[in-house]
Amino acid sequence: MPLISVVIPTYNNEETIYETVNSVLSQTFVDLEVVVVNDGSEDETLTKLRAINDSRLRIFSQKNSGVSSSRNYGIAATSGDFVAFLDADDVWVPDKLASQLKALQANPQAAVAYSWVDYIDSTGAFLRPGRHSKFQGNVYTQLLKSNFLECGSNPLIRRLALQQVGGFDVELDYGEDWEMWVRLAKRYEFVLVESPQVLYRISTSSASFNFQKHETLKIKSIETVFADVTPSLIPLKRICLANFYRYLTFKVLDTPVATLTHRQRGLLAIRYWWISVNHNPTLARQPKVVVSTLLRILNLILSSHPAKLA
Repeated sequence: MPLISVVIPTYNNEETIYETVNSVLSQTFVDLEVVVVNDGSEDETLTKLRAINDSRLRIFSQKNSGVSSSRNYGIAATSGDFVAFLDADDVWVPDKLASQLKALQANPQAAVAYSWVDYIDSTGAFLRPGRHSKFQGNVYTQLLKSNFLECGSNPLIRRLALQQVGGFDVELDYGEDWEMWVRLAKRYEFVLVESPQVLYRISTSSASFNFQKHETLKIKSIETVFADVTPSLIPLKRICLANFYRYLTFKVLDTPVATLTHRQRGLLAIRYWWISVNHNPTLARQPKVVVSTLLRILNLILSSHPAKLA
């Protein structure tokens, strides 16, 4: 029986799945199992997986049911005392599991260990550091404000804790990882490994990114989370919304989309920034942030009409 179980949900990830799985199989901690749940992929994902020769890897397939269903399937198919999740386009550094396991063993009161996240592009090149937050212990209220774990590929979790809080919410198509971390934080302490050990892959361009859909799905997860808090914590919902719309502002600025002009993206960024500030007016009292954000928006809008600047 392996000590750590790693669950990887995948759907049409033929370009990255080999690298992702091998980042687990190359961990310095070797007493592990890897369960990949193929969620109805229609590309060469399965072919890439079958090319990996390692007895610790098991592959399951199901009809396309979403990431939450895939993670729940993986949990049920594994047996380790500790469980980690890895999205099929992200990568771990070699000592990620060893470091997180050591942190949990040194802190028996904690059920979740997390590390810092850095961002890479589609080729694996470094883009920027993540938030590198330092929250530990009772992090429940901090997680209600924002997902400082940053992605679903981050924590190592005691299986008993996962069993206590239940599986991932299959009704959520986005933010399902954050909703799970909140449920865990409500009952258990978190411990931090102060090192960037999760490489989160993002695309610097997108042909089809749908900001409106992204917004709608995230709002649904926020409503789900705050439907289960005490009345005294309801005010944190405004901070959570402010942080989300601030994130969306920079997502719009950083992500070219084929269906949107620079001007349209700039106007959308203004909308998101305005909503963010309305939810948390203290953001407007940060001059450097306000000026840098507005300058980026203005530059984006003006770049749509280079001839008019001559």
